[in-house]
Amino acid sequence: MCFDSDSLPPIPVRSGAAVSHDDLVLTSADGTEFAAFSARPDGPVEACVVVLPDVRGLYRFYEELALRFAERGFAAVAIDYFGRTAGVAKRGDDFEYMPHVQETTPEGVQADVAAAVAELRANGVASIFTVGFCFGGRNSWLAAASGHGLSGAVGFYGYPTERNGVLGPAERASELEAPILALQAGDDQNITKDLNDAFEAALTEAGIDHELVVYDGAPHSFFDRKQEQFADASEDAWRRTLSFIERLA
Repeated sequence: MCFDSDSLPPIPVRSGAAVSHDDLVLTSADGTEFAAFSARPDGPVEACVVVLPDVRGLYRFYEELALRFAERGFAAVAIDYFGRTAGVAKRGDDFEYMPHVQETTPEGVQADVAAAVAELRANGVASIFTVGFCFGGRNSWLAAASGHGLSGAVGFYGYPTERNGVLGPAERASELEAPILALQAGDDQNITKDLNDAFEAALTEAGIDHELVVYDGAPHSFFDRKQEQFADASEDAWRRTLSFIERLA
């Protein structure tokens, strides 16, 4: 898994921010019900974010991340991936997620993203972004090729190319319909420089507005309050994420 169960986003809480939050059950186009977590500022909203978690699905880290977005004026919905196989109930730290990950499909993930986008659009906000991590980073970029009408897609340490016979965002670059921000770990054991270079080359060739940043020495899942030695990388990645959303909203 990407983060420990007690990990938290490395983002300061804005005390006093007027924010509402709620546990949701959303329904995908195929009738699947899946869990989600909603956070929104009590004031005007100019942009919304669909948060795509890592391989473990929805848990506290991503609920807290949704709250951090809301504290900064963005409505957010963090989704779970496992409604088709694990139901909608909250799960404990001992949840064996990998068998459920193996049952996911790109089509199912994007159907669930579509339901979250529809939930956010129902509140009258047109500008919607995806922000994902690891498994969710890859699927965040793929969301930009899935007809959701996104304003942009952000991925942290996502796998950018073909994997297990499934085309990645690099191979599907010509289908991407939104700008891309990729925040990659320089010391990631699985996502190598060659893969990142291939992704950047594909985005450039396709004429996609993009930025790919590699944090030298940072490991996979560096964006974690417990990773104090990579606090500068986390701070920069968060700043870039907010600037990306603000620029394109």
